[in-house]
Amino acid sequence: MKLFELAETLEATFICGENRENVGFDKVGASDLMSDILSALSEDGILLTGLATVQVVNTAVIAGVRAIVFVRNKKPNPGVIEMAREHEMPMLTTPYSMFVSCGRLYATGLTGLNGAR
Repeated sequence: MKLFELAETLEATFICGENRENVGFDKVGASDLMSDILSALSEDGILLTGLATVQVVNTAVIAGVRAIVFVRNKKPNPGVIEMAREHEMPMLTTPYSMFVSCGRLYATGLTGLNGAR
């Protein structure tokens, strides 16, 4: 799946990184606990979270995540957005809850970070 397809599926809007809308991925992780993302096989995956802090960007960069999607219309502050831009980390926001977002993405054939369906 490409980021622009994820945006369509989740009715999400780009906060930053629109120029990377063709980035591809095949797995998704969802958590508000960044330690869960660090301990999973998250490289080249997408992170769904309701946590809109600088720790999310730091975790995504360290874990090799390709993009961050904030659920429940969460929007990070300008400092977090600037940090994501510095790391060329696309960020999107969706009105859906984490549960609904995961369900919509699962229905497209994506897997969890461990590859399980």
